[in-house]
Amino acid sequence: MSYVANAQRYESMNYRRSGKSGLKLPLISLGLWHNFGDVDSLANAREMVRTAFDLGITHFDLANNYGPSAGSAEETFGEILAKDMRPYRDELVISTKAGYYMWPGPYGEWGSRKTMLASLDQSLQRMKLDYVDIFYSHRPDPHTPLEETMMALDHAVRQGKALYVAISNYNVEDTKRAMDILKQLGTPLLIHQTPYSMFNRQVEDGLLAQLDDGGAGFIAYSPLAQGLLTNRYLHGVPADSRAASEHSPFLHTKDITEQKLAQIKQLQQIAEERGQSLAQLALSWVLHDERVTSVIIGASKASQIAENCQVVDQVSFTEEHLTRIEAILSNDK
Repeated sequence: MSYVANAQRYESMNYRRSGKSGLKLPLISLGLWHNFGDVDSLANAREMVRTAFDLGITHFDLANNYGPSAGSAEETFGEILAKDMRPYRDELVISTKAGYYMWPGPYGEWGSRKTMLASLDQSLQRMKLDYVDIFYSHRPDPHTPLEETMMALDHAVRQGKALYVAISNYNVEDTKRAMDILKQLGTPLLIHQTPYSMFNRQVEDGLLAQLDDGGAGFIAYSPLAQGLLTNRYLHGVPADSRAASEHSPFLHTKDITEQKLAQIKQLQQIAEERGQSLAQLALSWVLHDERVTSVIIGASKASQIAENCQVVDQVSFTEEHLTRIEAILSNDK
């Protein structure tokens, strides 16, 4: 049976404008960083994309290297598009990125014009698309002039292969320079994507203000601090968890200190008072700052997406809860 989207999908989601642009994004976006590779279940990936769209999630975030294997998340998404989502293409915001390693030789990574535009062409082929809605520079290139990378983004728009341009993982100084260059080129920066959570607040040190001043949006990834801000670690480190894995590049057992566990338990108490799970509290907290356009969630099953989407009507906090959260987080010594 062919897929027919939920007719009430836009009644359950809220949307925010990205900076001063005309584009609105859902408060919750779905990231395809994990669980959409060629080693994963296509049926499960398909169910997650369908569930997300049925709940009003219109933004699907990819990159050239997502998988594993690298590139396979885009291939998976392209197959789902062909089977289910093609009639809804104009309701979707599809983003991809270039900058991390993809192929051998000197042009397979970083931010040269050749690398960026070749990577975009490959991404479009994998997803069987004529264009993406947002094309990112995935990381700054210390060896390529910033002007060259930004001109490549601008050229992608002028070619009709992207509608908007964005950057990810740039510091405040380089973000300001990128915004200035893109403004001069006539293709203003749409949005910046970088980690933001209760346990990672570096964006508050000037980046959010810079984006707000320049009219760009901000989208947070890793809002659950690689799973720390869930009930998974409330009682220690499970043997099958990401932190316990020797191969985890991001979260390790040594990161989960007694101090961190104490904070998690105190935050859990506030979550219960608000009628939320700890993960829902973490998402709500990131979104309570209206300079945050959207948060990117990852998921391994459709039910997680449905649970996370429940936060969209609960992103405000009482002053008491905000004060208590700040006290808990400031105790991170």
